[in-house]
Amino acid sequence: MHVTNDETFYISVLNSLTQQIAVIVEQGLVQWVNHSWKAFSEENRGQPDKTWRNTNYIRVCSDSVENGDQDAVDALAGIEAVIRGEEPIFYFEYPCHSPDEQRWFMMHIRPLDQNVLKHFVITHQNITERKLAEQRVEEMAVLDGLTGIANRRHFDDFLKTEWRRALRLGHPVSIALLDIDHFKPYNDNYGHVAGDECLRRVGKTLKHFSRRPGDLVARYGGEEFAIILGDTGKEVACQLAEEIRAAILALDIHHEYATRAKCVTVSIGVATLRPDAQSDMSPLDLINAADQALFEAKDRGRNRVCVQNGPTGNIST
Repeated sequence: MHVTNDETFYISVLNSLTQQIAVIVEQGLVQWVNHSWKAFSEENRGQPDKTWRNTNYIRVCSDSVENGDQDAVDALAGIEAVIRGEEPIFYFEYPCHSPDEQRWFMMHIRPLDQNVLKHFVITHQNITERKLAEQRVEEMAVLDGLTGIANRRHFDDFLKTEWRRALRLGHPVSIALLDIDHFKPYNDNYGHVAGDECLRRVGKTLKHFSRRPGDLVARYGGEEFAIILGDTGKEVACQLAEEIRAAILALDIHHEYATRAKCVTVSIGVATLRPDAQSDMSPLDLINAADQALFEAKDRGRNRVCVQNGPTGNIST
């Protein structure tokens, strides 16, 4: 693409933009790029002072596809669809994280002239600020504002998903419900600020026990917390619950108004079920079983773990 003196003003305008801009022909050969395109290439391990003219951008995308980049698969399909005239325009959002920061970009390709499909404009715009804002909004929707762990809504959705996965794979699902012992007298005597800090410390401790993609720690309500343990049998779940009980005890949060221990403790109820398509069991049955075990743990003196043996079975310590 030949540039005349009359076009230098417009070239200067394009070079002043933060968007990365390139013009290609239908064979994919780059005809022109602006300064932002060159700078971004150099910052991301590109060749300094690389001459982009006649570089085949389609080949660049194809190389990324061959290296297993799924985003490149979608981007290449969109570019080729516009070049073939099957789509008038193509937008694509993709991550491009560096070792130091998270980044997202929006790629956009359209014909330079709608009537003569010879040249095409490709732009890449940094949309990181918007994506981070969206992430914050999403986190607010699924996280408990006080403790920073999952909220009840996220717990319910996660349990339904994990239940379906367990049903498909034939795996067990366990949950543990835990309640801070004598929390009301703690809150009443030490104040709500101290009570909130106690909840935060318990939530922070519980985070360490959510170790796999199928695990989730959540604030279930008030001083009650819950842990989902995907693909976990009763024995392992009980062992983990005992570790949690000991970890909370080890925080040594002073509680003069507890009836026995003089520090904050928790009671935990554990239940395990294996979803079965032939029965009418549901996630609610698992929650009810754990709740029954939790009630028994509190009734037997608190600061202990009890397990419900099946949806209607006996409860053991």
